[in-house]
Amino acid sequence: MLDRLQALADRYEKLSELLCDPDVVNDSSRLRSYAKEQSDLEEAYQAYLEYKSVLEQLADARALLEDKLDDEMHEMVKLEIEELAPRQAELEERIRILMLPKDPNDGKNVIVEIRGAAGGEEANLFAAELYRMYAKYADSQGWRTEMLESSVSDLGGFKEVIFTISGSGAYSKMKFESGAHRVQRVPETESGGRIHTSTSTVVVMPEAEELDIEILDKDIRVDTFCSSGAGGQSVNTTKSAVRVMHIPTGIIATCQDGKSQNDNKAKALQVLRTRIMDIKIQEEEAKYAGERREKIGTGDRSERIRTYNFPQSRVTDHRIGLTLHKLDSVLNGDMNDIVNALTLAEQTDLLARENMA
Repeated sequence: MLDRLQALADRYEKLSELLCDPDVVNDSSRLRSYAKEQSDLEEAYQAYLEYKSVLEQLADARALLEDKLDDEMHEMVKLEIEELAPRQAELEERIRILMLPKDPNDGKNVIVEIRGAAGGEEANLFAAELYRMYAKYADSQGWRTEMLESSVSDLGGFKEVIFTISGSGAYSKMKFESGAHRVQRVPETESGGRIHTSTSTVVVMPEAEELDIEILDKDIRVDTFCSSGAGGQSVNTTKSAVRVMHIPTGIIATCQDGKSQNDNKAKALQVLRTRIMDIKIQEEEAKYAGERREKIGTGDRSERIRTYNFPQSRVTDHRIGLTLHKLDSVLNGDMNDIVNALTLAEQTDLLARENMA
C-alpha cells in the first residue's frame, strides 16, 4: 500500500508543477484535465501526508522508550503512543477506502428521468413526489437542478419528468437511485380508503459531455413543434419545442421547457448524448454481469429497489435491508442515511473483492 501511496503522492506533486507550466496554463483542455485529476487525488494525498506524519511520530516515540527516561517522561511517551496508534489504524482504513477503484463517472453531473409506471394516476402523482424529493436533496447538497422535459398528468403528477442535477459528486450519490420505486398508501383517487400499491421508475445517468460522445449533424434529424401542457393541449403557437433523433441508433430526445428553440435544441442534444453514452455503459456492464455487486442490486432498472409505506411511515431499501421510520423526512429530501448506507455497502463489497484478489 505504501508504494501505491507514494506513487499517488508523486503524481499529485507532478500535477502541481504541470499546473504552473505556462504551456499548460495556455491550453484550456490540458489545464482542465490536470486540475480535475489533481482534485480527484486531493483527499488521498492529504490522508497520506497525515499518515506519514503519524508513522514518523510513532517511530520517534518508540525510539524514546528505548532510552533511559524518568518515570514521568516515560509515562508521557506511552500516552503519546496510545493516542497515535488508533489514529494510525483509522488512517489506514480511510486510505484503503480512498484507494479503492473509483467509478470514472462519480464526479459527473446527472440526468434523471422519472416516469409513472404501474398504478395509473397514482403512479404519476408519486413520480412528482420523487422529483420533489430529489430536488430538495440536491438543494441540501448545494447542487443545482434544471428541468429539461416534463409531461404533466391531469391531476398534477408527472407522466414523465427529465431534469439535470449539477454539482460536485452528484453521480456518486445519485447513482443508487435507478430502479423501480414502490409506494403503498391510500390514493387521493380512491374513495374506499383501501391501500394501493403503485410504482414509479427512476433512471439516473451520468451526463455526457461533447468530448464523451460526438454527434455529427448528418446523423441527427431535428423536428420542431408547439409546446404542450397537461392533457396534450398546445400552450403556445410558436414552434419552440424540439425533438432530435439520432439516426444510427434511433434514440430520440425531446425538450420543450427551455426559453427558446435554440435552448431546447441544446438541451435535447444534451439528453441525446447522455442516453447514447448510457447505452454504451449498460452494454459494458452486461459483459461483466456475473461480477456485479450483489449488495446494491444487479443494476437492472426494472428491479424494485425501494418501498415507501405511508401507513407505517416506513422507507425500506430492499438491496441492503435498510428500513427507516421517517418517511416524511425522506420525502422532504433527507436522504443522507440511505445514500450513506448504500455507499458503505458498495465500499464493503469492493474491499471484500480487493481482499480476495
